Amino acid sequence: MHTIWKGSISFGLVNIPIKLHAATEDKDISLRTLHKECHSPIKYEKVCPVCQKEVGKEDIVRAFEYTKGKFVVLEDSELEELKKQNEEKSVEIMDFVKIEEIDPIYFNRSYFMSPNDGGIKAYSLLRQALKESNKVGLAKIIIRSKEQMAVIRVVDNTLLMETIHYPDEVRSAADVPNIPANDTIVKKEIDTAILLIDQLTTTFDPTKYNDDYRTALLELIESKKTGQKTITAKAKETVSNNVTDLMEALQASIDRTKPDKLEGKKTTTRKKAAPKKKKQA
Repeated sequence: MHTIWKGSISFGLVNIPIKLHAATEDKDISLRTLHKECHSPIKYEKVCPVCQKEVGKEDIVRAFEYTKGKFVVLEDSELEELKKQNEEKSVEIMDFVKIEEIDPIYFNRSYFMSPNDGGIKAYSLLRQALKESNKVGLAKIIIRSKEQMAVIRVVDNTLLMETIHYPDEVRSAADVPNIPANDTIVKKEIDTAILLIDQLTTTFDPTKYNDDYRTALLELIESKKTGQKTITAKAKETVSNNVTDLMEALQASIDRTKPDKLEGKKTTTRKKAAPKKKKQA
């Protein structure tokens, strides 16, 4: 399993060298966009809408738009320095709480934690302490230049870290439009709804649920492959490095820019071009 972060986590005087591994993976099927005419993959370029030209990586700066059309430019060196100041690889558990006190809306991404060199005993100690106390640890960690709150708990005898949103990152339910007021509901309707819930109540088993759309899409793709209903992109024309070919291409470009000779004959007011100088040997 790929390691995405190395560091240590501590509670009290106990320090645990750890590695982080992504606990989930996105299994969405990625579809490419092709040119309908030649079936070549579409290339997306960064173009300045004012200059009307493609912009290279070296011509791009990062900035914060503090009001419409007005920006504060941030230099890469400034961002790098700020990152170094806050990129502390030692993460301290600040508090221990009951997981039931954290609303699921706060949870973001999950990472498995494994002990790094010399951290097996301390890892086992924290794991057992969390199990017996029925608590989870709250910590701060910086991953990919972003400081995040995190919950550390035990899943299948493995420490799991789940990043959680800060309170100001969670939108207020009061801002959701068109929420109905507490209308009067007939008791018979409530009893019927509760009866239906009771009939559908079961023990959560995640293996029961599948992504039906992804399965159907894979089957469609496979059927087209086996039925030979596939297409091949046209090979991109490559420019030869041969000097003769290069000179021919340059000459062709020059010829396209020359005015039409016939048009030049018809124009009587045009001045004759100055004679070309002979090339020196």
